[in-house]
Amino acid sequence: MTQNCYSDLTPGIFVINENKKDEWGVGQIQSSINNIITINFENVGKKTIDPSIIKLKIININGIS
Repeated sequence: MTQNCYSDLTPGIFVINENKKDEWGVGQIQSSINNIITINFENVGKKTIDPSIIKLKIININGIS
């Protein structure tokens, strides 16, 4: 199902938490180990995320102004 899309969540990729995008801001993936992802968000710092529970969206930071 959606587990295959986790392979796109690799270090360096920019994401948002779709449920808290205004609160957390843009995050950059720091690590991805066993489907647990560490992301450094601009407004709340580092968070450890299980992408099967938290909906992440990959974004293109060049499109943000």
